[in-house]
Amino acid sequence: MIPALLVFLFPLAYSPGPGNLFFAAAGARFGARATIAASAGYHIATWLVTLAIGFGGFAALSRMPAVFDILKVLGALYVMWIAWRFLQAPPDDSRASATSARFTDGVVLLLFNPKAYVIIALMFTQFLSASGQNAWEQVLLITTIFTLNNLLAFTIWTLAGARLARVFNSPEQSRILNMIFAFALFAVAVWMLVT
Repeated sequence: MIPALLVFLFPLAYSPGPGNLFFAAAGARFGARATIAASAGYHIATWLVTLAIGFGGFAALSRMPAVFDILKVLGALYVMWIAWRFLQAPPDDSRASATSARFTDGVVLLLFNPKAYVIIALMFTQFLSASGQNAWEQVLLITTIFTLNNLLAFTIWTLAGARLARVFNSPEQSRILNMIFAFALFAVAVWMLVT
């Protein structure tokens, strides 16, 4: 089951999306070390939300479709706000003087992403045994693998963003990089709203 789960998760975790782009942008803006708190927030929230969905939370939420619409709008607005922060950052602002990505940034990013809930629910429908035997153990195992896989993917994106920042190190290049990440995040926010 674990190899199949990892194959299932690979394109979901490593392709560009709100989380990956946020962490790539944060890595470029603040440096990899300064994103650790946001990564901890995101992945602790991921583990808890995944666990809750694995034990039936998605079924309860799916009876309230308006919740997903609200989360979609809030999530898109939050990603747009992050993009706006990148556009407003001064081009000569060094990493040392920039504020770091916060724990709450990571938590909010996960909580306001209804697509994450759908992916998690889909994962459980595919990999949780229908027999119900050892359900607790299965949910814990799937939850932990999912979270660790995301952590690895986001760490790779964070390091890639930090590496880009070292290449784009002049004030003009830094401004261009901020604009690229800002527009990418705006595009993700629009995608979140329309899908």
